[in-house]
Amino acid sequence: MPDASDQEYVEYVSARLPALRRLAYALSGDADQADDLVQEAATRLYLRWSRIGEVDRLDAYVRTVLVRLFLDSRRRGWWRVHLFGGPPDVRATEDRGVEDRTVLRAALAQVPPRQRAVLVLRFLHDLPVDEVARTLGCSAGTVKSQTSHGLATMRRLLGDREFAGRAGEERGR
Repeated sequence: MPDASDQEYVEYVSARLPALRRLAYALSGDADQADDLVQEAATRLYLRWSRIGEVDRLDAYVRTVLVRLFLDSRRRGWWRVHLFGGPPDVRATEDRGVEDRTVLRAALAQVPPRQRAVLVLRFLHDLPVDEVARTLGCSAGTVKSQTSHGLATMRRLLGDREFAGRAGEERGR
């Protein structure tokens, strides 16, 4: 019979699973890799669960673990196997929002991993600069410069598309 600590862990992870998966998918752009990242983060959390009282902000801690796992996977990416030459065919749709999201997601996938992590945390998860800096273990200045470089890369990749500058202009950060 599981003890109370295990039950608390299961309840916490079950409640946070959708948000963790959204973050992992936004970072990786791949549903399977997102699932792997979330599973690894949950495993690492379980291994520390008995000492979790030492962590002040549990959500921020788990988010940090997940982002660092993503960045580590990019550094050690030699083990990845691609079974197909490209992404599966996407059905044509009338919803322009879906097309925009697909184009933005493809461009985001080409941004270097650290810049991608900053852009995802800042603009998709709406975290302030200081929180992103804590998550990535760097200074606020580094987050700002990585944001600037990442947005410049996105603008370059998106070219003349009408929404190329929206993220930075709408946020004004």
